[in-house]
Amino acid sequence: MLTILHGDDITSSRKYYIDERQKVEAPIILFGDDLEMGRLAQVFQSSSLFDMTQKNVFIENFFQKKENKEFIPYLQAQLKKSNLLIWESKELSKTQISLFKNANIKHFFLPKALFAFLNELKPNNSKKMIGFFHKTLESLECELIFFMIIRQFRLFLAIQEKPLENQIDEIKRMAPWQKSRLGSQAKLFSKDELKEIFGKVLEIEISQKSGTNILSLPQAIDFLLLSF
Repeated sequence: MLTILHGDDITSSRKYYIDERQKVEAPIILFGDDLEMGRLAQVFQSSSLFDMTQKNVFIENFFQKKENKEFIPYLQAQLKKSNLLIWESKELSKTQISLFKNANIKHFFLPKALFAFLNELKPNNSKKMIGFFHKTLESLECELIFFMIIRQFRLFLAIQEKPLENQIDEIKRMAPWQKSRLGSQAKLFSKDELKEIFGKVLEIEISQKSGTNILSLPQAIDFLLLSF
């Protein structure tokens, strides 16, 4: 059996992945960035002609290297006597998914409300931002929303870096339309404004972790959104 987990809700997909690993005895865990045919053969090759033990193999980020596509026919051939679960820390394209035949695909989506909120992170837009924030709270935990706020401002700062070679890998992997939309939103802030807001975000994170913030996390985010 072959199962592929992917999508932008990494928290949920990762939890599912860990739960599945814990259900089986002696899980074999591999990583996409260092896959080699020799290692795969070692994993799937039986130590004895009479060894009929079904193997449970887990691969994290198989698509991290383009070269790994060469291993797909071999992996497919092992499915009669093995279970294979692939976890990806991103959303895969239809082309990538189609490379594996008869796979059980589990797609983990983040609510559209979250991205609607992130798209409203703009100067002088407090009323809309707070409205979208509280709408998103109806379907997501505040901690995850806050994590996405941190990520968004980190991306805003990174995409303004020149030359483009200095940008972080997360931006380099984006589709052109994603970079364009992110860049347009980031340009609404000056670099100094972004640094100041990012500093406030980190202060909230530190105070929440240390227990020194007298405000709840939703209250702290409300005040943050009112500040720009």
